[in-house]
Amino acid sequence: MQPAPADQQAKATPPAPVAPAPATKVQQPNPFAAKTQDQAAAVQEKAPATRREARQSFLTQEQIEEPATKGWRGTMTRLGLRMAPGEDERAGSADVQAVSQHWPGPRTIAIVNGKGGAGKTPTTVLLSAIFARYGGAGVLAWDNNQTRGTLGWRTEQGPHEATLLELLPESEKLLGTRAQSADLDHFVHHQNRDRFDVLRSKPMELASAQRVDAEDVDAIHRVASKYYRLIFIDSGNDESDPMWRRMIDHTDQLVMATTTRDDHAEAGALLLEALAQQNNKARALAQNAVAVVTQADSKATVADVNRVADGYKTLARDVATIPFDPAMVDGLLRYEALRPTTQRAWLAAGAAVARGL
Repeated sequence: MQPAPADQQAKATPPAPVAPAPATKVQQPNPFAAKTQDQAAAVQEKAPATRREARQSFLTQEQIEEPATKGWRGTMTRLGLRMAPGEDERAGSADVQAVSQHWPGPRTIAIVNGKGGAGKTPTTVLLSAIFARYGGAGVLAWDNNQTRGTLGWRTEQGPHEATLLELLPESEKLLGTRAQSADLDHFVHHQNRDRFDVLRSKPMELASAQRVDAEDVDAIHRVASKYYRLIFIDSGNDESDPMWRRMIDHTDQLVMATTTRDDHAEAGALLLEALAQQNNKARALAQNAVAVVTQADSKATVADVNRVADGYKTLARDVATIPFDPAMVDGLLRYEALRPTTQRAWLAAGAAVARGL
């Protein structure tokens, strides 16, 4: 039999089935995997490259509490049995720590009351002493008073009689690049024991003979801010005086000084209330004020002190009380001359001020 033609064979033979092409798998994005990769990259990017960047160190900063030095606990420590300090000693250490710190930039503290004899000058002197004795040099007490300011009478006099009236003509020179800190010693009076400086006014002169205006206060403050880290200003009694008002413009912390006398306490309260009604700066100063209530009269009682202190608790941020001490009545004021209880009270007052700076 002859074979069929090729074209017939092609028709007779069915074509071989073609295998379907394998389906192409479409890779769907995995959002969770992407997030995981991003997080891993972020962690790797943030991971410190060095031990120093990780703040790892073999040196530790652990604070070890010092043993007791006072009372029966201190006695036991001196006998060789280390005792932890009691609560009173811990509180004293905390106050010392508060007044010992240094703040970035100068700070100005104004001591005020509209009545004379309310304790502004003793408060200025002893707060200056507290901060200078515990925090080191760089503390100035400045008598910003037109009418017979007595700061110079309650502090040591240096080897000259210069006052702020002699400093004013030299202020631009003292602000110059060639001026040195020792140049200021021609004008301020250093307190050798309490380690702060005093810029005196001239109480022998009438206000008309030593008139200081707002621009003069600015000039003195620029000099003081250049050379001192803390400036305590003993203010006058006239709240309308441009010298007084410009002082407030430069103030960072307000201290209301008062005794237990009703007129002193009321004058201070009225002043705080008046400042609270003024601009935002004055209102903030009044709200952040520290009241220092001094038992200036030996016949005053603890109840008298507490009565005034309680009245100021609604007006000021903090209130400190100072017991009667004969070393504060007349003459030069020195911290070491005070009784231990008075020293402790002034330290607490200083810590209250420090907490507002």
